[in-house]
Amino acid sequence: MILEFVSWNVNPEIFSLDIFGFTLAPRWYGLLFAASFFFGYLLMIKFFKKEGISEKVLDTLTTYMLIATVVGARLGHVLFYQPDYYFAHPMEILFIWEGGLASHGAAVGILIAIYIFSIKEKRSYLWTMDRIVIVTALAAVFIRTGNLLNSEIYGHITDMPWGFKFLRDYPSGADVAPRHPTQIYEALAYLFSFILLYRYYDKKDGKTANGYLFGLFLILIFGTRFFIEFLKEDQVGFEAGMALNMGQLLSIPLVIAGAILIWNSRKFN
Repeated sequence: MILEFVSWNVNPEIFSLDIFGFTLAPRWYGLLFAASFFFGYLLMIKFFKKEGISEKVLDTLTTYMLIATVVGARLGHVLFYQPDYYFAHPMEILFIWEGGLASHGAAVGILIAIYIFSIKEKRSYLWTMDRIVIVTALAAVFIRTGNLLNSEIYGHITDMPWGFKFLRDYPSGADVAPRHPTQIYEALAYLFSFILLYRYYDKKDGKTANGYLFGLFLILIFGTRFFIEFLKEDQVGFEAGMALNMGQLLSIPLVIAGAILIWNSRKFN
């Protein structure tokens, strides 16, 4: 049987309960976001046990990572994509449940948090990043799956048989055009990146080159992001007519940084 488009109309809310006038409506995106930290924590426990490092150190690192990811991703969206709107409505910066998280902002937040952690714990910055990027790649899989369940960040119209008709954005009965499910493209690419990074770490038995995995992560994740962006709809109005959108412009320096890190780490291989 030949696939002829996918009609996608998943409710982003897991359930909805009205309790004494207050609506409780947890979303799949939030659950997946939390799951990314849970499974990331389990992986980091494995890494730290392998290398004989106290779980207390991991708890500190996890706290830094959680705060940096949420704050960085939110501020990244605010500053990179909709500064005019949020500067006019500053209180809405806190409304993260309404959506609006930028992976580039999360990346900057994590880089800063790991720098502070490394100074506090007197550990090599690149040593920490070589392990963090493994779980970050896995987290990216969960996040893009959440985007799919939210019916957001999808691609241009396509005639490919695996195109998704995102029905939630259109009135009932409307003729909905199928679009590239770019959330799935990215999730699969990030899953491949995670497997590659994890296998390299495991092969080296925890003795990774300084910055090599960090550099490989930047090239794989943001290199993939750069090319998939060509298939995506613009996220904000000012991107219309741009040769490269904001996501691509922000990805270029990160890919270059990844290449530099790999070049600098070659002496350790």
